[in-house]
Formats: sequence, structure tokens, C-alpha cells
Amino acid sequence: MKRVLLTLICLSAAAVAQAATLKIATVTPEGSQWMKDMRASAKEIRELTDGRVQIKYYGGGVMGDDDKVLGKIRIGALHGGAFTSSALAARYPDLNLYGLPLVFDSEDEAAYVRERLDGRLREGLEEAGFVSFGFAAGGFAVLMSNTPVRSLDDLKGKRVWVPEGDPISYASMEALSLSPVTLPLTDVLTGLQTGLLDIVAVSPIGALVLQWHTKLQYVNDLPLVYTVGFMAVEKRAFEKLSQADQGIVREVMEKTYASFDKVNLMDNREAYDALLNTGIENVPFDTAEFERVRKRLLDTNRRLVEQSEISDDLYDEMMQHVEEYRIGAGSAAAR
Repeated sequence: MKRVLLTLICLSAAAVAQAATLKIATVTPEGSQWMKDMRASAKEIRELTDGRVQIKYYGGGVMGDDDKVLGKIRIGALHGGAFTSSALAARYPDLNLYGLPLVFDSEDEAAYVRERLDGRLREGLEEAGFVSFGFAAGGFAVLMSNTPVRSLDDLKGKRVWVPEGDPISYASMEALSLSPVTLPLTDVLTGLQTGLLDIVAVSPIGALVLQWHTKLQYVNDLPLVYTVGFMAVEKRAFEKLSQADQGIVREVMEKTYASFDKVNLMDNREAYDALLNTGIENVPFDTAEFERVRKRLLDTNRRLVEQSEISDDLYDEMMQHVEEYRIGAGSAAAR
């Protein structure tokens, strides 16, 4: 009898030792569909692991900006967060690859490249100490402003938001003769309210969710930057889970982010129309000016790759896939 009791006590202790709560921060507002879906995935993980793994989300940016979230991860107060690429680029610079401006002309073109490179980026991020579950497209960031933007001259000297710790966006905005203002994501709305910012580059759905559209008057559909988001959990915290539970978390979260990847693009297209329905005016960018902008930014991209830690080989491979897609698309159109 004593032996049976001892065995039960040991098993109970092992179960407790394996139980874990992963604390994840995100700027996603409470009540949004994104947050509802993430909480649904947390519930599924809890049920599939019989309560051994629980995920606690801190939504609405309550844990602060990316630097604060990463600081809390370092001391163990958090275990992960929902990020954009620039947030972890200091740990793994190749995450900035897709965010180089005017690399992609369309969502289909970006999807073609991502099929070939997403896996490599996930592996690199894991080697840098973070487990991710796939990238979710955010669509293209477009220019939103309080004065019409049709040409390079309209950009000159305007104050544009640049995320903290994002030297690529900073250099790109300078190349367009804009005046970059570095702010954490959580301070952008205040910057627009106070007149500190004239322009933001943001996806339409991001502008709506974050309420930035309430302080802007014009939108330009120039596909400036392709955006992706992802969840990253510190590898040391993740590996404290049993192998079986790690597999469950990966399966559920990969399914969730695959869904985000599809749904976000549809939502982003609808969000653009929703912006126009709020009274924001669409301002087409001049075609000839677009080619000037493209040349200037692609030249800047190459210099940034040469000057930064982004892999030259990975950049060249990305551009090769872009060219492959364009040749294939052109051939299909000719048939």
C-alpha cells in the first residue's frame, strides 16, 4: 500500500512539474477576431494536454512596446510575444528580408517566394533562440497621410513613423526624402493626434484595428512594404514542455497561423474598402513617379543588404524567385 501511495505521489509530482503556463504579450486589441482566435487556440491546447499547458495572453499592448516585452522575456516575466519582423531582427537579421520595400508587386508573388523561404526563416529564428509557428501575412503596408501623396515631391520633408529598432525602414524612408520619427507602436496614435507624425506606412487592417485611420485623411495604394506577423516563444521556455506537449502546441498554433495567413489577406482587402467608407480619400500614385520610387528603393535595398547582417545569398535567392514568378506570370498571360 505504501508503495502504491508513493508511486501516486511521484506521478502527481511529475504531472505538476510538467505543467506550464506560457505568458504571451500582443498589441492585438481585446475583443478583436484575432484575439478571439488566439484564445480559442489556447483553449484547444489546454484541453489536448489535459491542462498541462496553458497559454495566458496579455492583449492590447498592456505589456508595453517590443523592447519592454523582450526585456520581460529575458527575465522570465513573459515567455513570448506576437511580433512583426523588425522586433526580433536584432536577434536574427534575416527576418527583415520580406520587409525590404517594393520587393513584391502582389500578394501572389509574395506567396510564391514565401513557399520557398518561410521554412528557412523559421529555422534561423529557432537557431537564434525563439520558436515560431509560421508567418501570417499582414498584406501590404500603404501610405496614409493628412495631405495627398502623388509623387516624390509630396513626400519631401514629411514626418513619417518608423518602428523602434528598424534601421531598414529608417534608411528607406530617408531615401524617399521623408523625415523619419522613431516611436514604439504603442505611441503612434498619440503621434498622429499631436501632429508629431504626418505619414504612416501601415496595412489597412492594421490602421483600422489600431484606430490610426481616425487621425488620417488620405490613403495611397502603393504596395510599399509586405508585412508579416508571427508568434515567438523563447526556446528555453518551450523546451521545458514534454516532447508530446511541444508537438501539440506546434500543431495547434501552426494551424492557427496558417488560418491567419489566409484570412488576414482577405481581411486586409476588405479593410482597404472600409477605410474608404469612413471617408478617407484614395489618392493614386503617379505611374512615372512609381518607377522613380521603385528604382530608388531597390538601390537602397541592395546597399542595406551589403551594409547589414542580412544574408546576401538569401536576398539574392529571394530576388531570383521574384524574377521566376514574373517570368512565369508573363508566360501565362501570353498564352
